[in-house]
Amino acid sequence: MRAASEPLKARRIYLLLKDKIASGELADGERLPGEFALAEEHSVSRVTIRQALDLLAGEDLIQKKSGLGTFVHRPPSKVRTVLADVANVFAHLIEMGRTTDVRLLSFDYVTPPDQIREALQLAPDERSQRSVRVRLVDGVPFSYLIAHVPERIGRLYSRDDLARMPLLELIERSGLTSASARQEISAVLSSPDVAAALDVDVGMPLVALRRTVYGKDGQPMEHLQALYRPDRYTLQMNLERTGDEGHRHWSPTAEVYRRERPRRRPPVRKVGKS
Repeated sequence: MRAASEPLKARRIYLLLKDKIASGELADGERLPGEFALAEEHSVSRVTIRQALDLLAGEDLIQKKSGLGTFVHRPPSKVRTVLADVANVFAHLIEMGRTTDVRLLSFDYVTPPDQIREALQLAPDERSQRSVRVRLVDGVPFSYLIAHVPERIGRLYSRDDLARMPLLELIERSGLTSASARQEISAVLSSPDVAAALDVDVGMPLVALRRTVYGKDGQPMEHLQALYRPDRYTLQMNLERTGDEGHRHWSPTAEVYRRERPRRRPPVRKVGKS
């Protein structure tokens, strides 16, 4: 029993240490505690710690220096992190579609599950166009996208179109206009097929987003389930205080990807003639 559980324990320690390195809690160049201290801290054997450290070393996240110890190593990433503004859904979708690459995994017309049927307000015998795509930045996958649109809309573009252009842009190209959206953000664990597509471990936590897009007439145009690698995708929302004194609250700003407010120039004082 002990031998069978050792690899699982080692992987748990590996993931814990990897997360601390990725978050900066363990800084680049920082010396890790010795194997005995780590074994005591995590209530495991030194063999388990050694296995976990071997996994980290295999990813070049630590370096073992003879006679000195084990040190955190964070090589500079050559892959950009995608930044998404939660309050500006459509501007972000179009921009992301134009600045990232896409890999189309499937394109079919299907009988959708009940949840999708209700979200798109489809008739009992109405099908949807279902696509599965992976988006990549700098050649590294960061999102797994499952999209459904009503078949009557899906017939307006082809598989080749979707392999080249963002879905929302294709829908709007056909004459339809998106007007609003409802989205929910949560987290899920990666399944084997998603993990393989995103090049992550099975069971890795992913950012999960569900979005239904509506046209000007209030009819649903698209339902999207998007799964994102948290190390390659960041959600942000810029806020500002609004309301009258005593009833002030935080509201999303209308600006996209704003990092900071521009500094106001001090007022120019007019000097009168003496």
